[in-house]
Amino acid sequence: MPSDSSISPDSDKASISAVDRQAWNALNRDQNPFSDHRFLAALAAAGCVGGDTGWQPAPFANPGSGACAPAWLKFHSHGEFVFDFAWAEAAHRSGLRWYPKLLVAAPLTPVTGPRLLGRDSGVRASLVKDLENFVEDGQFSGCGINFCDAVDRETLDQTDWLKRFDWQFHWHNRGYRDFDSFLAELRSKPRKNIRRERRLAHQDGWRYRWIDGREIDDAEIETVANCYQTTFALYGNLPSLNRRFFRAAAKAFDKQFLVCMASRDGEDLACSVFWRNNARLYGRYWGSLVETRDVHFEACYYQGIDYCIRHNLQAFEPGAQGEHKIRRGFVPVKTHSYHHVRHPALREGIRRWLEMEGRALAAYRQQLKSIEPYREEGES
Repeated sequence: MPSDSSISPDSDKASISAVDRQAWNALNRDQNPFSDHRFLAALAAAGCVGGDTGWQPAPFANPGSGACAPAWLKFHSHGEFVFDFAWAEAAHRSGLRWYPKLLVAAPLTPVTGPRLLGRDSGVRASLVKDLENFVEDGQFSGCGINFCDAVDRETLDQTDWLKRFDWQFHWHNRGYRDFDSFLAELRSKPRKNIRRERRLAHQDGWRYRWIDGREIDDAEIETVANCYQTTFALYGNLPSLNRRFFRAAAKAFDKQFLVCMASRDGEDLACSVFWRNNARLYGRYWGSLVETRDVHFEACYYQGIDYCIRHNLQAFEPGAQGEHKIRRGFVPVKTHSYHHVRHPALREGIRRWLEMEGRALAAYRQQLKSIEPYREEGES
């Protein structure tokens, strides 16, 4: 069984709500919103995890000993953004069981942050051993740790876990005075494109306002939930979040929970949902009740950049995927995950697969240089 630093997921205490919030958050490096007890508890209270969602809480938590990890028994691979569907298929073809598996992650959230919440390197190393022992004792296929931060990587690089990387696109504040000073650093074509998109996004009566968790009312929460669920369903995805979650998150996070609401002729019709800490803005969910292209770019990207400049935030992470973000001022940044696979032959097959994927992703990064938007020194 796991050591005393963990809680068995078949225990009555296998819930984040059973863990002291202050003790958990004291271990949450950089005040990351998605490793925060409040975010995880809001998901649980709203029924977005647990039950038949495929996210069975299995938090490894003993804050008194300085060790926590947001862990889950997963019965599918949806909502992870480190896609292992091909690995699951390979396991099934080999007659091996892939699900359930153990996952350490922020549910439904492709944001880098602390996953091994340990007070020092020794505790974090012991926590990794706890995860391995839990997998072995339960005869699970393995464990993944998704979107690890640099501190996690220092620990995991000392193990034999398989390493994986991918690319996201983030915006970085270079001390811009205003949005125009940001545009001035771009090449002519992306600069003109952004100005055009912003102009179109403000035509036909469209207006934008920012609301935080202290100010948002029930009608606005209803709009957020409707926009999110409508857009997810439109693209054939199952909406994982609900009104209860958005209401609980807004109340718990206060001014760290933000909505950019887009309205036309006084009617709220689209929105983007963000979180922030003292250094970064995180764009998380977009939704619209009407079909619109330019409003999406404005609410999801340009309003976020402008917010960061006005509030002197260092960086803006708008979400996963989408190389179209590059010509709007975002640059490629590596994301990292680590994987412990119990079956030796399957592990070796995945290791070789990761080597090929890594070469392809390195080549992809080189290709992206051709569309980078920032001017070189002396370029107009």
